[in-house]
Amino acid sequence: MGFRTRQIHAGVTPDPQTGSILTPIYQTTTYVQPSVDEYLSKGFTYSRSGNPTVKALELKLADLEGGVDCACFGTGMSAIQAVMLAFLSAGSHAVISDVAYGGTYRLCTKILTKFGVEFTFADGSNPDSVAAAVRKNTKLILTETPANPTMKCTDIAAVSKIAKKAGVVHAVDNTFLTPYYQLPFELGADISIHSTTKYMDGHNATVGGAVISKSAEHAKAVRFIQNSTGSIMSPQVAWLTLQGCKTLSIRMDAQSASAMAIATFLEAQPKVSQVMYPGLKSFPQHELSTRQASGYGAMLWFEVKGGLKAGKKLMDNIKVWSLAENLGSVESLITHPVTMTHADVEPAERARVGIIDGLVRASVGLEDTDDLINALGAALDQV
Repeated sequence: MGFRTRQIHAGVTPDPQTGSILTPIYQTTTYVQPSVDEYLSKGFTYSRSGNPTVKALELKLADLEGGVDCACFGTGMSAIQAVMLAFLSAGSHAVISDVAYGGTYRLCTKILTKFGVEFTFADGSNPDSVAAAVRKNTKLILTETPANPTMKCTDIAAVSKIAKKAGVVHAVDNTFLTPYYQLPFELGADISIHSTTKYMDGHNATVGGAVISKSAEHAKAVRFIQNSTGSIMSPQVAWLTLQGCKTLSIRMDAQSASAMAIATFLEAQPKVSQVMYPGLKSFPQHELSTRQASGYGAMLWFEVKGGLKAGKKLMDNIKVWSLAENLGSVESLITHPVTMTHADVEPAERARVGIIDGLVRASVGLEDTDDLINALGAALDQV
């Protein structure tokens, strides 16, 4: 079946008791067993280990990504953490995209290093750089593409070949493009990770995460961490995310079309020094973005002439757009990564990977495109 059909129906069946077309919210801790000999016959024992509402979402996301299994978590960061804990241990090494979400960078450098895990942040846009970073003790390569917030893209197929040759797991953070636009498994990756908070939910209503595995072996390792750490998603969040998924493709197409129009508008503005959006022919990796994904997404960034001071003035005076840290919602959001999402990344490291002080990140929502463009134009007039 097509993606639009599967995003609505995959993983969901009418409730056998009432015929409800929506999966019920199973707000329960425990499940009564028919007998000792039939323990687990219904598939659930305790909601830390599994919940029917959460399971429905897991089945849906596994189907959309083309994986064998999905484990859902309380946040996107707990999903990232689960992958790290599943495949890394003291003395092991991981290669991470040099541009990555600030929370991922913080988890690696401030927490997991305390337990003897080593990390190298390699230039994902250059497969040779990734290959050079691999060591004998490398167990995981984590690719974020497009990367937050610079939109740097990584050739998933090329890095997957490097990972396969080295015998390591290749995980891809697919949050920005979702399986509607990008399918990491078809490009050779082993794991696909999502902050479901973003496009899967799409309505600024929940925080959650998901890890989809291509193989049963990797799925089992991730499931073990989900259960052992007690980091499973709650049934209420799963239920809301199930509803958000039903309109994923429609939202992505509309938001991406607006993003293209906005990027084109900004590129022509004399007060804007640069614009980065994969759909623009001026984007350094436009060819790669076109080749490995079926759409460009709804995330972009730009810099106002005058740098940090000018960018702050624009963000403080803009209308319609909301100054907020999230992304992927129906509301258009504007963010200053240096002081917000990536504040925990050291200034020298930000400078090294191109997270400049004047970078303004934009998550394009579902408002009328003209209203969003007019709001940006009015804010630029005040700079």
